[in-house]
Amino acid sequence: MRIADLYAKKKPVISLEIFPPNPDYPLETIYNTLEQLRDLNPDYISVTYGAGGANRARTVEIAAHIKQAYQIETMAHLTCVGHSPEEIDEMGARLQENQIENVLALRGDPPRGQSNVTFQPGHFRYAAELIRYLRQKSQFCIGAAAYAEGHVECQRWQDDWNYLREKVEAGVDFLVTQLYFDNRVFYNFKENLLRMGLNLPVAAGIMPVLESKQIRRMVYLSGASIPARLLQLLDKYADNPADFEKAGIEYAINQMNDLLANGVEGIHYYTMNRAEQTRKVFSGLAR
Repeated sequence: MRIADLYAKKKPVISLEIFPPNPDYPLETIYNTLEQLRDLNPDYISVTYGAGGANRARTVEIAAHIKQAYQIETMAHLTCVGHSPEEIDEMGARLQENQIENVLALRGDPPRGQSNVTFQPGHFRYAAELIRYLRQKSQFCIGAAAYAEGHVECQRWQDDWNYLREKVEAGVDFLVTQLYFDNRVFYNFKENLLRMGLNLPVAAGIMPVLESKQIRRMVYLSGASIPARLLQLLDKYADNPADFEKAGIEYAINQMNDLLANGVEGIHYYTMNRAEQTRKVFSGLAR
């Protein structure tokens, strides 16, 4: 089923995100995780795509497994940075062969160890280019990333909104936000979308803080701000990993329940492949 049709049928749409295991590890590691997540009954599960296209074969294989083994809808991430149209066509054909109807169209990151990418003539540079190409060449239901606090690489607020408008107008069906920790940020983002006349479903991206060292990397990569309430938890439990994890789970539960109480259209939960903690979060949801 197309995710756009899920949004038309029901709200909120609740989804999970997983990532393929490192090539050194067997696929059974993620399949074991999925066995523990399946009875949470997500509306769909998304599967990420490694930097520079790493793990892309596993992305398709895992997404197909989710759909065939569990009858759960799935979405494959599709990044374009440094890829040619022919490479995107090849990936799209593999997805279609496996009856995968939904993609999250992303710019993506350079391969690990590279700070930038040298673009070849005719290769994709930005997500909007990929979205426009997919809309013209395929029947995929297309999602795109949104940044409730602005993209970490974007210096000007207006530029960030211009890029988002370009993606939406290129043919996006729905948006998924990057992680953030203060729901007021999300509500303001939604209001700004409507002011700009961009009326489409948006899923709030939620990632729990489970380790003190994790928060620094999350902030560095996403540019997310840390609200005072979360800072207090970080300080209080910094030297007690077990209590820190409990507090992080409780914070995520409260954040998601507030979204549900305020009629959010969708919640996209970043599991980090941690099934036990994901189950604890979902057991606390008021739904």
